[in-house]
Amino acid sequence: MDLSTLPTAGGLSSLGERARRWRPGLAGARHAEVFARGGEGCGAAAALALALDGLRADGAEWGQSDNDQRAVLWVQDAAAIRLGGRPYRHGLPDGLRRRLIHVAAKTPEDALFALEEGVRCRDMAFVLGEIAGNPRALDFVASRRLSLAAERHGVPLWLVRLDAARDLSSARMRWDVCSAPSPRPRWNPAAPGRPAWRAELFRARSHIPGEWMLMDGPGGLTAESSAAEPTHGDTGSGRAEDLREMTQNRSA
Repeated sequence: MDLSTLPTAGGLSSLGERARRWRPGLAGARHAEVFARGGEGCGAAAALALALDGLRADGAEWGQSDNDQRAVLWVQDAAAIRLGGRPYRHGLPDGLRRRLIHVAAKTPEDALFALEEGVRCRDMAFVLGEIAGNPRALDFVASRRLSLAAERHGVPLWLVRLDAARDLSSARMRWDVCSAPSPRPRWNPAAPGRPAWRAELFRARSHIPGEWMLMDGPGGLTAESSAAEPTHGDTGSGRAEDLREMTQNRSA
């Protein structure tokens, strides 16, 4: 074996340096997962904010002009609907209300079928799915099928995993999010604040894992980096879960 063909330590270090730190405005992965608790209702909201940020990064004028009339497919299985309810159209961004196609699937198998058919349709701006728990149907093979279909047809898929454990998946980016207190509005402290989440990117193919405080507003998605140093690899540190417990303890 010719050892000279193997990468050197310096070469491996340069590969790590080339992995960019994630920030809003960068093009997202075609297949991403967002882990969240079903009782908080924050998973779909965070996935929606990340999906819209990805559209802007791709240069799409979706929702801002009549040039882009693509629809959005939102698929939920029955367990996810019981946990978080159905999408409330009047609470969605203006550009999304008229273009939303909602599918209420009876089983996880039906939801996976609808998701795969959705990402195969190039007339979709993106597909958002919500599946509860770790159903047997959502194994690595099924995840791989979704990744390949989304990348082949160029339709982003954001799959929200409610009350699920971190299992094997081929998703290119995997987030763990929980709700965070919103900063008080400057002119009316009693008004609702901007949506905010504590988000951990615990696995990504092209980005260094890390944690952020995400906020969504009229100007788009913003992110404030956590003071904590990022972890490396896909060994999730569970920091978002720890943050959830800290938030609950403070509010108790």
